[in-house]
Amino acid sequence: MIEQAPEALQVYIENWDLLSRFWRVTIVVFLMVMATASVAFLASWIIHRLEIRLMRSKNLWDDALLHAARKPAVGFVWLQGIYWAAEIAYRYSEAEIFSANAILLKVGFIWLLVWTLLGLIKQGEQILASPVKLENPLDFDTVTAISKLLRAVFIITAILIIMQTLGYSMSGVLAFGGVGGIAVGFAAKDLLANFFGGFIVHLDRPFKVGDWVRSPDRNIEGIVEKIGWRLTTIRTFDKRPLYVPNAVFTTIAVENPSRMTNRRISETIGIRYADVSQMASIVGDIRSMLAQHEEIDSSQTLIVNFLAFNASSLDIMVYTFTRTREWVKFHEVKQDVLLRISDIIEGYGAEVAFPTRTLHVPETLRLASTAERDPQEGQEEQEEQEGQLKQKAADRQTDSGRRKTAKAAREKASVDKRGQRTEKGDEGESPAEEGDAAQ
Repeated sequence: MIEQAPEALQVYIENWDLLSRFWRVTIVVFLMVMATASVAFLASWIIHRLEIRLMRSKNLWDDALLHAARKPAVGFVWLQGIYWAAEIAYRYSEAEIFSANAILLKVGFIWLLVWTLLGLIKQGEQILASPVKLENPLDFDTVTAISKLLRAVFIITAILIIMQTLGYSMSGVLAFGGVGGIAVGFAAKDLLANFFGGFIVHLDRPFKVGDWVRSPDRNIEGIVEKIGWRLTTIRTFDKRPLYVPNAVFTTIAVENPSRMTNRRISETIGIRYADVSQMASIVGDIRSMLAQHEEIDSSQTLIVNFLAFNASSLDIMVYTFTRTREWVKFHEVKQDVLLRISDIIEGYGAEVAFPTRTLHVPETLRLASTAERDPQEGQEEQEEQEGQLKQKAADRQTDSGRRKTAKAAREKASVDKRGQRTEKGDEGESPAEEGDAAQ
């Protein structure tokens, strides 16, 4: 290759006797390195200027190609410059270390080509999964899986080409890979199972990063943080990381609550047997309240019915769905619904039942017991019982008054909230109205 060098350079090295051959070769090699550095800087500057100009265009892929090729292009200039400098040094020094220049040039070129392709894959991954750059971006997990697969393909292909360049027989390598692959397959069957499990997860997409998942078959529940080729990382609700091999997802059922459309309220509320006459009115008012509730999705199933005669209560089934899917807001809505149901029950003079037991004493036994006791003691006991009954009645009236006061306060707060929303809506419309008036 040195014969292709400029003739003036060879004449300088061969005939200029002012310096020894060693120093002449050293100066030429130094000048070659300096020239390489200058050309590399110039190439980097030109590509950078092209990047700035092409950023103004709407095409994203030309920017990605230039950004991916910028460093490999500079590397190619350095590879060529160092190769020529090494060829000159090899001709006049005959050092064995320079005998592999041609092979290293080929290996370096393959490495630069793979570097460019890997950079292009990275830029494409950022473009395809970015909602800022694309109106309809692809799923992040799918893009990541495809990019990892392409990287593996390019790297393995480059390794095989480099081995062929270094003089290894590809047929022997492939034959060894076939026999060794069987042994490796038996030894690493769990690893391969996890790899194909990750491939199935990326293909079927039962969940993605950020989803809340849980399994009724295993103690698995939390937020998906990362889906790898071997492991999936899940952050449990007590903030512990849970690493699940991907092969597990091919053998268990997985729930994805993040994809629910609504959250469900399913409650059974019991009232006393003494309030059976008010049952139909209470059920009707609860059904009307839920149908008019702004946080209840009336397009979904809504059931409010007298369910059963229970041991200590008459049970009412309440079954409905909220509009929100957020966990915290759902409990706020559920609390509001239960309090309104309690107000409806109290509005009819009824009460929510709790487990009680009534003991019926025969009348003859009661009379005999009263006759045996002293008349004065019986009168005192009767007065005491009457006083207790009056106290209970007074306590009940006090509790009823407190509940009515709380209900009125909640209704007033609801009215105030609606008024504030109306005022905010009016304030938001006023600038537009002023702008229309100005036009």
